[in-house]
Amino acid sequence: MLVLSGIVVMILGLAFRFNALLVILVAGIITGLAGGISVRDTIAAIGKAFVTNRYMSLFILILPVVGIMERHGLRERAEYLIGKINAATAGRICMLYMLIRQITVALGITLAGMPAFVRPLIAPMAEAAALHGKEAPQEVLDEIRAMAASSDNIGNFFGQNMFIAAGGLLLIKGVMDQAGIPVELGDMVIYCIPTAIIAYILASIRYILFDNRVKALLSKHSTHQ
Repeated sequence: MLVLSGIVVMILGLAFRFNALLVILVAGIITGLAGGISVRDTIAAIGKAFVTNRYMSLFILILPVVGIMERHGLRERAEYLIGKINAATAGRICMLYMLIRQITVALGITLAGMPAFVRPLIAPMAEAAALHGKEAPQEVLDEIRAMAASSDNIGNFFGQNMFIAAGGLLLIKGVMDQAGIPVELGDMVIYCIPTAIIAYILASIRYILFDNRVKALLSKHSTHQ
């Protein structure tokens, strides 16, 4: 039970609005001491974990870049370009982006997802494709943005396991090997491909139905004005 004392420290520290980084560090040290680990070894473990996962902090660098681009009209230009394509719809934008997301992730290429693409590009393009200059209630805009976000999540989730060096596949292989069941990464990738295809088909059907729903909502909104 003493090992859980770090959780109590975090709850109290954050409740009293102490520095979050300091609270987490102290909680980690206390947890280590409660588990019989010296302060030196605990700090060394924290430092090793930070160095190993330092790439996770790269998204912090993306945010100011995206902010500067939005300030100079990135969203407006995306909306303007898509608004001129009459055949474009929110569902088709989501289907295209999801396909691109699956292919790039399967090749081991990350697009930084939400901060770099969905918020500044895909969501505005989906809105412009759905509205074509019409007014829409906030609820409709929120649904369009949610669908744009889902295209990134679904594409990434079902596409990443088609990359032979994906962390998920390596984890599964390690567990299976420990259980005495040898598996090959190449075979696992092959079995993941049909799943990704089915996920894309089902998501595409969902986006088509969503287009019809948006049209009905916009028509209803225009009649009430």
